[in-house]
Amino acid sequence: MRLGHPTREELIQNFEAELASVCSGGGLRSETGLDMETDEALWTIARAYPNVSDELVAAAKEAFAGQLDGSNTERHREDLARQIEEMRRIRDGA
Repeated sequence: MRLGHPTREELIQNFEAELASVCSGGGLRSETGLDMETDEALWTIARAYPNVSDELVAAAKEAFAGQLDGSNTERHREDLARQIEEMRRIRDGA
């Protein structure tokens, strides 16, 4: 079990290892520190194996870039705020 968050370098190493694993027919490890968007992109590759396209690899790299630059987290926060606002409108009868 991991205590604390992985460093940027650890995240990069973990992503590269997981990408290599799924591209060669392997699975994914847990506790890598990778976010949901990145994990989902990697699972998409795992499910596509052995037909792993350049587009799927590029999508995984893009998802991981979003983790590193914080845009995945920001998008998740915006989605959550929209859902909360919608629930409030429903609750208030608006």
